[in-house]
Amino acid sequence: MRFNFSSHSAAPAAATATPATTATNGNEKASATQPLKRAIENDPDSLDSVISNPQSYPITIVPNRPASFYGVAPNGKAFQRQASCRSRNFRPGSMRRVRRRAVFKNGDCNVVQKHLQRRRLRFMQDMYTTMVDWQWRWTLLAFALSFVLSWLFFALIWWLIIYTHGDLEELHMPDNQEESGWAPCVSAIDGFTSCFLFSIETQHTIGYGVRTTSTECPEAIFMMCFQSIYGVMSSAFMAGIVFAKMTRAKQRAQTLLFSKQAVICQRDGSLSLMFRVGDMRKSHIIGAGVRAQLIRTKSTKEGEVMTQFFTELEIGSDDSGSDLFFIWPMIIEHKIDENSPLYNLNATDMLHDRFEIVVILEGTVESTGQSTQARSSYINTEILWGHRFDPVVLYNKDLQAYEIDYARFNETTQVDTPLCSARELNEIYKIQEGFRTPETTFTMRQLSHNHSDQAS
Repeated sequence: MRFNFSSHSAAPAAATATPATTATNGNEKASATQPLKRAIENDPDSLDSVISNPQSYPITIVPNRPASFYGVAPNGKAFQRQASCRSRNFRPGSMRRVRRRAVFKNGDCNVVQKHLQRRRLRFMQDMYTTMVDWQWRWTLLAFALSFVLSWLFFALIWWLIIYTHGDLEELHMPDNQEESGWAPCVSAIDGFTSCFLFSIETQHTIGYGVRTTSTECPEAIFMMCFQSIYGVMSSAFMAGIVFAKMTRAKQRAQTLLFSKQAVICQRDGSLSLMFRVGDMRKSHIIGAGVRAQLIRTKSTKEGEVMTQFFTELEIGSDDSGSDLFFIWPMIIEHKIDENSPLYNLNATDMLHDRFEIVVILEGTVESTGQSTQARSSYINTEILWGHRFDPVVLYNKDLQAYEIDYARFNETTQVDTPLCSARELNEIYKIQEGFRTPETTFTMRQLSHNHSDQAS
């Protein structure tokens, strides 16, 4: 890593340049108007060159990279990149490695539970939530089995009632009832098959008008009422499960988008971590709020190692904080200041450190009024240092409306960004500001004014 500080200083100051810098500029003529170039090698915490050169601003921090890294080919011509390719310069962790993470990119939690006592009993006690969490194939299979088994069960009850009453005797069959004058419990019943059909008609209130209950058997009247009530309750229960599965937060979260990578660049002189969120639907999220938490290993003063330590990150969009007026994609920013856990991390540390940033978007669906939550995460290899998101919202004069280009949702542009940590960058800025006191500024202005008077 090399830091180059450029300033326009006088000729005597140029005579004090280091040998390395003099050798680099050996072909150039020393002049008072030429910039003085100094280099700080190896130790980024050394500020001797900055102190001896207080007017070195702005700071240009250049990594040791080949010319092709900056878009210049070895032959000196401009490096042509395909329009469909995003710049992956200085992308941390470009190698294919499987890294452990708590939350996948689609929002699913990477958690497996084991050694739970009485797990099945506890899940059966909360059967509604269990069936909502089931996959659709198991839910539909449970629905089909519940219908078929209930039909068979009540068909068996009806057959027992009819058999005990004597309706299945030869003289009491439907064809001989008119001659014998027999009054059955249920008309048009001649076996178990007809009992099964009558069970279906009673449970779902079909009522074809062929098989009907008579006043001959009180137990048949009671069973008809009981099965009708059971049919209404079971249908309502299953309809509620289907509605809950179709409108749950996970389904609405499929249309809430997070950028594939997060970026780190400078904003207003400070390093900031940023990611982008968007909504594909026209129905907006009411009261949208964004949270971010850092999962990292931490050691306490007592020596306890907490491998999953959560730290809340202060984030916001523009000056609106974490509460969003979510009508188009927005860039969420976390300013890396003294209160940030990323304050001491530079670009190299970002490559080797292990952490995960979990981002959560919550709000209320405008069309249904239900709450929803979308999740994603970024590990260190998914953070681009020295990149900035491209704009995606433009005003279309033909449509007289703001147009969102989701094809550029994940596109970034490389920008000049210091590779040092935010703490080191703030120390450099403080030292520069210390040399720019009002007295020094007044003296420089007075010398400049005297020089102009003498020249005139």
